[in-house]
Amino acid sequence: MAINFDALVLGARIRHARRRSGATLADISERIGRPAPYLSQLENGKVEPKLSLLIELADAMGTDTSDLLSSEPPDRRSELEIGVARAQEDPRYVALGLPYLKPSAKVGDDVLEHVVALWNQLSEREDAPAETPDQRRFADQARAANVGLRTEMRGRDNYFAEIEDVARASLERAGYSGSGPISERVLTEVAASQGFTIERVGTIPRTARSITDTRDKIIFIPDRGGLRIRQARSVVLQTLGHFVLEHRDTTDFGDYLRQRIESNYFAAAVLAPEAPAVEFLREAQAQRDISVEDLKEVFYVSYEMAAHRFTNLATKHLGIPCHFLRTDSEGVINKAYENDGIAFPEAEDGGLEGLRVPRQWGSRQAWNAHGSFLLHSQFTVCDQGEYFCTTYIETETDRSPHAISLGTTAAYASVFRGADTLRREFARGSEIEPDPQLVGEWRDIAWPSAAERGHVLSALPPSEREFSPFPGIDLLDVYRFLERQRRSRGR
Repeated sequence: MAINFDALVLGARIRHARRRSGATLADISERIGRPAPYLSQLENGKVEPKLSLLIELADAMGTDTSDLLSSEPPDRRSELEIGVARAQEDPRYVALGLPYLKPSAKVGDDVLEHVVALWNQLSEREDAPAETPDQRRFADQARAANVGLRTEMRGRDNYFAEIEDVARASLERAGYSGSGPISERVLTEVAASQGFTIERVGTIPRTARSITDTRDKIIFIPDRGGLRIRQARSVVLQTLGHFVLEHRDTTDFGDYLRQRIESNYFAAAVLAPEAPAVEFLREAQAQRDISVEDLKEVFYVSYEMAAHRFTNLATKHLGIPCHFLRTDSEGVINKAYENDGIAFPEAEDGGLEGLRVPRQWGSRQAWNAHGSFLLHSQFTVCDQGEYFCTTYIETETDRSPHAISLGTTAAYASVFRGADTLRREFARGSEIEPDPQLVGEWRDIAWPSAAERGHVLSALPPSEREFSPFPGIDLLDVYRFLERQRRSRGR
């Protein structure tokens, strides 16, 4: 009787068990009286054995039948080999007319990783349903909501007096002393004042930061193995903020986004209370030594939250206009704020998300900077004027590493740490626009291959110029590289 198990997985487990026992195909052939070519076919998933043969194989290799019959590949290499084999059996793959790729020992794991990842992404994209009119309408609403809220935040200098009042009252009820960072006891009391307790659990669904039982008034968060202490404090207060601010269920993206902004603001206003935070910043301003890094450490929050908190307080209390950016390693924007006049890249509908800042900006320069630890300060000359910014590369995160930039106009730079930097980049229109001669020289010659990303074939940022046939590639950098190589050869 044949065994109804995945032949490829079964074959991989047999091969793994044989190699682990130190036996060759010839050894096993001699022990059980089966020809080596048949055993090779078995290990390659070409034939399915009877149960009696599996028992003999297990005895010959010193393992259990249950181990051979496990449904999981025995190791990552086997999993990749199985993935490549299955891909090449797919009619869509066959239709490509590619030569068969045999995953022999000479083929490295990295090659197999690429093939499997590419095929999985292509299959998912092909299987994904086309965007519906409702989805397009939702996306338009989301962009409009982002633009509207950003305009509102700029108009009020990102200062929400009503939320500051709620946070202050919550801290007073919790017995906060009025100076320095809040203690764990105060955090617990803030939650308790709303009737909530906080419970750490081993795991929660990956798509959730926290889960709240509104009946028993429990906020569940991952234990310390899944959530760092700074993150945990923020997540608890961001969750609690929805209830303190009396948010209601909504199906409107604009309301949803506003609620997220307000609950995040509440969390920052509790963790870095207005009065002591302003006092701290004013002292730093007087000493011409303002640093988001110091704000982060004094109030025990993340760098991103400290930068956000600075934007809440800087214009209202210090008279300093500012801008904030969060971008990925390629300078693609996923969050931004400004009231200092800096011109972010902007789509026709006013949206910023998904666009890429110029290569001269600190958000991109910081990734290649030397001589500093995670922090990069520079001046940038734009058409609107000159700006100073400090960029922090955030690596301790569940997301991919990203850059947090906080800046202001050059007129206010002297009160910030790092303003003595000699780094100055020029990002005016004349510097950003491509040199027509350079483009004409190399556009039909250069053929770059995009750098690997965390998810192969994931959405790539648009190229910096409409003429680019290479999504995600900075063609001007490519052309400049080729030009330097040509000059170095004296041609």
